[in-house]
Amino acid sequence: MNWKKVRGFDQGFTLIELMVVIVILGILAGLVAPKLMGRTDDARIAKARADIASLETALDLYKLDNKIYPDTEQGLMALVEKPDTGNVPQNWREGGYLKKGKVPKDPWGNEFVYISPGLHGDYDIICYGADGVPSGDGPSKDISSWELE
Repeated sequence: MNWKKVRGFDQGFTLIELMVVIVILGILAGLVAPKLMGRTDDARIAKARADIASLETALDLYKLDNKIYPDTEQGLMALVEKPDTGNVPQNWREGGYLKKGKVPKDPWGNEFVYISPGLHGDYDIICYGADGVPSGDGPSKDISSWELE
């Protein structure tokens, strides 16, 4: 049985039909892409906040085991390597307090700033944003542990 004759049309797409679909997809991409491209900074800010919250959890576990937070000199490295200076922890957890065994960098590739005792609590964790220096606006605005929601 010849389906072309039974159905009454050729199977497949013509060049014109393919061109129309490609043009429509191009128009859609042109409308959607700019809206998504501006979201990169928002995603990095959200990741920095999530990383700070994760570091806070690890610091709380450290304190639960050792009765104190690491001091500024020991820094966040105390979460992955047992400190041998300052108040040396007696009950430091084998394997550390961070899953990947390393202190994460902020989404812009800079180190998080850790101060203990902090000016706003037992400790302060700060991400200086896109520019990597204190203060700023927009994507360069500082993200700090005491301002997390």
